[in-house]
Amino acid sequence: MKLNSIKPAAGAKHARHRVGRGIGSGWGKTAGLGHKGQRARAGGYHKVGFEGGQMPLHRRLPKRGFVSMMRDTYAEVRLSSLERMKAEDVDLAALKAEGVVPGRTLVAKVILSGKLTRKLVLKGVKASKGAQAAIEAAGGKIELPPAKTEEPRGKAKVARGKPEAAPKSEEAAPKA
Repeated sequence: MKLNSIKPAAGAKHARHRVGRGIGSGWGKTAGLGHKGQRARAGGYHKVGFEGGQMPLHRRLPKRGFVSMMRDTYAEVRLSSLERMKAEDVDLAALKAEGVVPGRTLVAKVILSGKLTRKLVLKGVKASKGAQAAIEAAGGKIELPPAKTEEPRGKAKVARGKPEAAPKSEEAAPKA
């Protein structure tokens, strides 16, 4: 047997319908589309899920659930994962390097899950209260950058009305 001699089994291949090619073919005149109506027109059919104007099923059902915008950038780290790490100083780069968090993670937080028996220093990684207590009990510590003071968003409010008059000093006042 050679590749150029292989043929499909008898009856496996059918000639395609050539519609609109005369009365003798059985697919002439209306070409299988029937008489008039939306489905008979060129380009005249509806979109997926269309139910003839009735409210479609996908709109009748209530919305469910919630997808967080932070799902790809925020990661939780267990104490048991920190226990398996080789690094003594744990920061976001070390967590990514050892595959504890995905590479696109921007913020990580350690949670109380598992046991920690070795001394670690967390740098720039948040920790829950329970995890913080467990890390400090094992002889480690947590170093966080100073908290940012957020300014209110939007335009600064400007006081309206007459400006307050500055009190006049005795020197500036003309003598009478």
